[in-house]
Amino acid sequence: MAGQSVERREMLRILAMASAAAQFPGFSRWTFACEHVRADSTQIKNTTYAPQFFTPAEYTTVERLTEMIIPSDGGAGAREAGVSEFVDFMVWSDPSVQYRFRFGLGWLDAHSERLHGKAFVALEPAEQNEILRRLAYKKEFREGEEDGRVFFDLMREYTLMGFYTSRVGLEELDYPGLKFYSESPSCPHVNDREHLHLPPPKY
Repeated sequence: MAGQSVERREMLRILAMASAAAQFPGFSRWTFACEHVRADSTQIKNTTYAPQFFTPAEYTTVERLTEMIIPSDGGAGAREAGVSEFVDFMVWSDPSVQYRFRFGLGWLDAHSERLHGKAFVALEPAEQNEILRRLAYKKEFREGEEDGRVFFDLMREYTLMGFYTSRVGLEELDYPGLKFYSESPSCPHVNDREHLHLPPPKY
């Protein structure tokens, strides 16, 4: 259910925050770019993550939503990347979005109760998918669910941020910063040292 791009300027801001988030000792699964080659005992992450902002019930819903947005279908997804930890940390560190997340999670549970008599995480997977499909795709939109669509867009944006700034996501993008070189690679344009054939930079 991803399908949402992130603007370049926003991605730069995300990367800056993500690099700081990687130093947070509470993370057990989410890491930015690399592991410490010579990590000592003080750098080993805890195996159990304690949410900093969300309540336990809210965090369970956040975990489920991130897993549905980027599932582990034939490969690593949001669960393996620890995206829910990233989302919790980002919301905890940014008061400007805290109300939007808390309101959205409350709306989602209330909406699930109206439709099926249960909170969102208590629903069957098919029922959960039905609710999110209505929020995610324009052709499925229904009147009265505008708040839910706003929240789902926000949740999807932060899920994508978390996944593509994690080691798992960067490996999927074949990010060169994850590679170690025995020596500095030389310029591949040996016949065009002035790079006259390259297009001008976009930014």
